[in-house]
Amino acid sequence: MACGRFIKEDVENKPVARVGQVYLFEEDIANLLPENTSPQDSATLVTNYINNWAIKQLLLTKAEINLPEERLQEFEALVNDYRIDLYTRAYREALVLQAEDTLITESQMLDIYEKEKENFKLREKLVQLRFVELPKQFLNKDEVTERLKRFDEDDLYYLDSIGVQFRKLNFNDSLWVPLERVMEEVPPISYENESRYLKKSQFFELEDSTGVYLALITDIREPNEIAPLTYIEPTIRQILLNRRKLEYMRRLETELMDEATKENTFEVYDQNVEE
Repeated sequence: MACGRFIKEDVENKPVARVGQVYLFEEDIANLLPENTSPQDSATLVTNYINNWAIKQLLLTKAEINLPEERLQEFEALVNDYRIDLYTRAYREALVLQAEDTLITESQMLDIYEKEKENFKLREKLVQLRFVELPKQFLNKDEVTERLKRFDEDDLYYLDSIGVQFRKLNFNDSLWVPLERVMEEVPPISYENESRYLKKSQFFELEDSTGVYLALITDIREPNEIAPLTYIEPTIRQILLNRRKLEYMRRLETELMDEATKENTFEVYDQNVEE
């Protein structure tokens, strides 16, 4: 929606307001009104918009008259720079999107992981575990405990088959879970006691007013250890995509400069600097 326009020769577009030589046209307010707006509300919205538009134009006129010339030139330069940035950024993004290769292979991720491991240190504790939360009145806790610990194919089948009786469950013990998420799922775990319960190969049973929590910890990663690759794959993927994008932009800029120089549309004149 335009804030103002210079005089148009298009007589089919009817003006609705004027400030000096700047006109506001019907098409400028055509999309202003939401659907199903009552005539009274429509009139109010249009009137308010026109008044706000007029105030901006009047203030602009006064500013152009009263501000010092050097300030006006400074603002014009800023406006021009902003316009250039908008156009060039949009064009860069369109070119990158058109040429972007989003395929990232496992070997590429593994390569950057191995070369830059020190950049992937953990800031928080990670846990691999399988666990269930049972209702406090659950009658077969001992069998669930035994099967959760042993966890062979038959055990998994059995636990899955009665999973609807659990309040919560997680049997994917290859998934790395941040400590904070573990504490959300198992409220009796806290920062004060987590080191007591969250140890590799440790089984724990905890209880609170809502349920009983059974869990076996299969692995642990401590803060400042290197993050497991499976945990940071999304991060590595984004790093590779960003680097690929930057490399493409550098190559594009170089090609643009070379082309402009060859076609004589860009040249740098000798600078005679007097000392």
